[in-house]
Amino acid sequence: MSNKTNYSYIGISLIILVFGIIFIPKIVDRIANGDVVRNESRSDGAKDRNAYVSDLAFIEIDGKKKKVPAFSFTDQNGNTITNKDYEGKVYVIEFFFTTCPTICPRMNRNLVEIQNEFKEFDNFGVASFTINPEHDTPEVLKAYAEKYGITNPSWHLMTGDEDTIYKLANEGFYLYTAKDNEVEGGFEHSGNFALIDKNGFIRSRVVNGNPITFYNGMISEAEKEDEEGMKEEISSLKVDIAKLLKE
Repeated sequence: MSNKTNYSYIGISLIILVFGIIFIPKIVDRIANGDVVRNESRSDGAKDRNAYVSDLAFIEIDGKKKKVPAFSFTDQNGNTITNKDYEGKVYVIEFFFTTCPTICPRMNRNLVEIQNEFKEFDNFGVASFTINPEHDTPEVLKAYAEKYGITNPSWHLMTGDEDTIYKLANEGFYLYTAKDNEVEGGFEHSGNFALIDKNGFIRSRVVNGNPITFYNGMISEAEKEDEEGMKEEISSLKVDIAKLLKE
């Protein structure tokens, strides 16, 4: 082998040695300090595949995952609240009215219990829409919140245009709402809750192969069941909220 070839090998070896001395400690230091981010070593697709997704179903309408419609209302503090204020949060939706003499007090006592269960989570909230906005002004809603012990800053009791609220309930969530002077209180509405994930999708647990879609909000966890034998679903809702908070 010629001396020229030998010099070439020696030169290459010196370059590799210098690279190792200068750069490898820096790479090790970056890893130790958490500076090397995930997408430097693996694709974003791999990251998505490793993300935790719970076993809760996405509610689908015509083959598309159902998302919370855009909304904008005024809450009990006089602030404008939109669906964007709930982005990144897991939250429960209800439709109610403050003068409701029947199911609303039970629903909101159950929601307060859930609020207290997740008081350590700043990414949990509740969206309550009044179906009697003519009466339920921000001032009335604030007094109602104080009466029931609503303290979560992400629990907004909202009022606004009546037609818009009814459309949101009946078409946006399929939670029945209507005026009816023949029923006690003058309004009919669903006693169910909808559960929303951090990305604004409606989610629910699956029972016997089918999503339940909504959770009964009228029967307390302590009651176990109502007079007709219907089981409470507040305990299930708590479990499912915890699942979505982990996603």
